[in-house]
Amino acid sequence: MTTTAARLADEADLSVLTDLIDAAWSEQIDARGGSLLHSTAQRSGSGADRAQAALHSAHHTVWMGTIDSTPIGYGVVRLDRLSNGEDLAVIEDLFVLEDARQIGVGEEMTSAITSWAIEHRCIGIDAVALPGNRHTKNFFEMLGLTARAIVVHKSLRPVERISE
Repeated sequence: MTTTAARLADEADLSVLTDLIDAAWSEQIDARGGSLLHSTAQRSGSGADRAQAALHSAHHTVWMGTIDSTPIGYGVVRLDRLSNGEDLAVIEDLFVLEDARQIGVGEEMTSAITSWAIEHRCIGIDAVALPGNRHTKNFFEMLGLTARAIVVHKSLRPVERISE
């Protein structure tokens, strides 16, 4: 019997966390909105840089999703202080390796993040799903997250034409 779980990440997870961040980025970079999302300040730098920064940030918490204690996913959540002084939990990343999806690891990490957010008296939890990524959208909706804003964008870069 396999056991899924979520636990806090630590320095010993740095190598596997870096690999998971790289895997998440390579999966999303070509998706609509993916390259722009990964160019934002919160997601800039290499996977190794990002792993180090998240593990050592006072405003971030990193979770490892596991199957039988083997890390196969990760989640990064940060606290955003709102102008009214309240805190919002923002899931920056939530990723599970493709072959390990749909067996409960993402749910375990989201449950751990929700408990963490409640302990930190957050008023809510935000997460991003890229346009067209129905699986991510449906996953978050299944867990009770609903859209509260839609970000629209117009690129001002010239469209590259493919010549035949």
